[in-house]
Amino acid sequence: MKSKKNVFSRATRKNARVLIRALLVGFFALDRPAQAQYILAPGPQPPDQTPPAMQQASEMDVFATTPQTESEPLKWGPLTLRPHPYYQFLYADGLQYSTNQVAHSIIQTISPGALLEIGRHWTLDYLPLWTIYSNNQFSDNFGQAVKLVGGTTYNDWVLGLIQSYNDISALSATTASQTRTETYNTTLNGSYTMNSKMSLDLALNQNIVSADQFSSYSEWSTMDWLNYQFWSRLNAAVGAGGGYDNEESSPDMTFEQFQGRVNWRATDKIGFQLHGGVEVRQFLSGGASPLVNPIFDAFIQYQPFEQTRLSITGQRKVDSSYLQDQVTETTGVTADLSQRLLGKLFLDLSGGYKLVKYVSSVNSGSNRGEDDIYTFNARLSRAFLKRGTFAVLYQLSKDNSSLPGYSFTSHQVGFQIGYSY
Repeated sequence: MKSKKNVFSRATRKNARVLIRALLVGFFALDRPAQAQYILAPGPQPPDQTPPAMQQASEMDVFATTPQTESEPLKWGPLTLRPHPYYQFLYADGLQYSTNQVAHSIIQTISPGALLEIGRHWTLDYLPLWTIYSNNQFSDNFGQAVKLVGGTTYNDWVLGLIQSYNDISALSATTASQTRTETYNTTLNGSYTMNSKMSLDLALNQNIVSADQFSSYSEWSTMDWLNYQFWSRLNAAVGAGGGYDNEESSPDMTFEQFQGRVNWRATDKIGFQLHGGVEVRQFLSGGASPLVNPIFDAFIQYQPFEQTRLSITGQRKVDSSYLQDQVTETTGVTADLSQRLLGKLFLDLSGGYKLVKYVSSVNSGSNRGEDDIYTFNARLSRAFLKRGTFAVLYQLSKDNSSLPGYSFTSHQVGFQIGYSY
């Protein structure tokens, strides 16, 4: 007879895996921010915000690493604070401050960010951003990003919550200017284990976007999946969802999505994730015909050697826009290569292409046209003092726009220094 202790241990591990999947559904839903095409090289990524109780390697992740014992530099009872400050220095040319107007500037970004673990099931990350320009055509500014992540279990249910707020003033190819946007996003997700093979993933999402001198909008949506586990490294799902967009100065919209999903770890060195289907979008005023579009997300991980990681990402999606009477259809692909050199240096190369088409949401309106956006990034980094990182970087951003005054080419060079507990 099997002991109760062993049964409980297996159930706990099973619930942890389900919770991770439920949280990931929520994180994917969060990938619907204001649809700006930012120009500047991004800063370092904040640390993994998965709560400690849910941190577990996945068999589907080719790049998974063995979790290491974390230090606890600042701990008060159930609270653990993990600072992750960084500083970035960039010199960039080809920066748009208006249509047909470009300039060069030194850009300094300072961020004393910190991650707070609240017990073992909740995390709260705060990232303040001070951005300073040497060229007075651009405005120095303070921005911030906050994200709360947590979850719990109840019988066969695993429930998660993600709440985020972003207030960012950035150079945008969409507006050919420095634009401040505020985004509030709330995601409620749940996973229900039906049996050893089948489960449900459910998600509700609210996304509120406002942009200075542009239209604001709010979106409420859901995407729900029925999963089937063929074996530990292969699962598939069918999903359906939809939503409603309330636009400030454009026609309101409804949409429906029907998708299929496959996750397959083919070998120890390569894995595939793919979901895709069709979206149908209706405009509730303005007389425009419904839009019917294919949509998909694809992700390939390949690790031919221990020191080499290659990934390819493809995507097609349809989004609301804070440009009046416009909807965006975006298709893109990105490739990333990470290579360890001489045991201490890490080289990261990435390149991507994105086609953004603007479609009018009113019958008599005109399309803004389309943007062909190319990016290339190179980053050479080295660790110091165990948790610190110093990196030099280069980025090329190029936009061939069909709308006069919006095309640009920007070269950026600089360095980053950060420390993360």
